[in-house]
Amino acid sequence: MTREDGDIADDLDDDLLDSIAGVSQCAGAFRFWFADQRWEWSEAVAQMHGYPPEPMTPSTELLLGHKHPDDRAQVANTLAKSVAEVQPFCSRHRIVDLEGNTRPVIVVADVMTGADGAVVGCAGYYVDLTETLAEEREETLQDTLPGLYAARAVIEQAKGALMLVYGISADQAFRVLIWRSQESNTKLRFLAERLVAELRTLDHGAPGLRTEFDHLLLTLHERIDRT
Repeated sequence: MTREDGDIADDLDDDLLDSIAGVSQCAGAFRFWFADQRWEWSEAVAQMHGYPPEPMTPSTELLLGHKHPDDRAQVANTLAKSVAEVQPFCSRHRIVDLEGNTRPVIVVADVMTGADGAVVGCAGYYVDLTETLAEEREETLQDTLPGLYAARAVIEQAKGALMLVYGISADQAFRVLIWRSQESNTKLRFLAERLVAELRTLDHGAPGLRTEFDHLLLTLHERIDRT
């Protein structure tokens, strides 16, 4: 008896996620209220910045103080614009933790609304792009990828979209997909297929493409028919 390609891909999905489960530690949530510029960091985001693993309520001043000097003005301007125009704050930049280590991150966010439906801030995730996977996990990743890609080439297309929009490497793009798969408890290939399908609906020449893509990435799992 032979097994269907879809069954093989499902097993590879599970094996791959198990083998690099630590990637979830490379992402953490945040919330930002526009009115009083109040922030809330999850334990993972606090750790990225070098603080103890516990939820934090940092100030905008502290947040900007952790930006790399060459990126600080850009982030400050983007943040000021998001508050003035009441829109999500999204960026790819570098942070410097308490020990002086530099970490490249992407910040992916969507709008946060109040009880009346009005936008009150944004909520989303930091994704640490630092190459921190343990060596044995990297080896397992490399051993597993060929079979997964052979079964589901659409994952390569999804990776390509992330690389283009965020300006990240193929490995980093794959880790972002894995993170969203783990965070939303959704099969990796299902997310990739949905992302590629939804990309066709975006206006690729629109100035707000990055914001649309951020929203798409955060809501992909809600757009998948699980019936």
